[in-house]
Amino acid sequence: MQLPENEDDYDALVLAVDELLEITGDDESHPLMSLVDIIGDWIEEWDQTHHPVPKPPGFEVLGYLMREHGLTQSDLPGVGTQSVVSEILSGKRQLNLRQVRWLAEYFKLPVDVFI
Repeated sequence: MQLPENEDDYDALVLAVDELLEITGDDESHPLMSLVDIIGDWIEEWDQTHHPVPKPPGFEVLGYLMREHGLTQSDLPGVGTQSVVSEILSGKRQLNLRQVRWLAEYFKLPVDVFI
């Protein structure tokens, strides 16, 4: 086995990992787990190069975090009034640096999550 050179190689590696995981189960000390780790690294490298996941815009991240935390637009005074938050969530207004810093501190996340 080697690094995938095309999608067929990639699919074969994914299948191999699936089969190995059926053999090893949850046993992290199983001798085949080192092979699972190696192939998993190859798959991850291929994914990052050929199947990159686009970073969502800051307003989508904010909307997601608000839903997850059960927050309303008026629960974020550091961002602005309810109408300002509404404009940000709809994409009509961009987050500014002060708002990004406030949100990062509020949610305990890096600032680049909102940029």
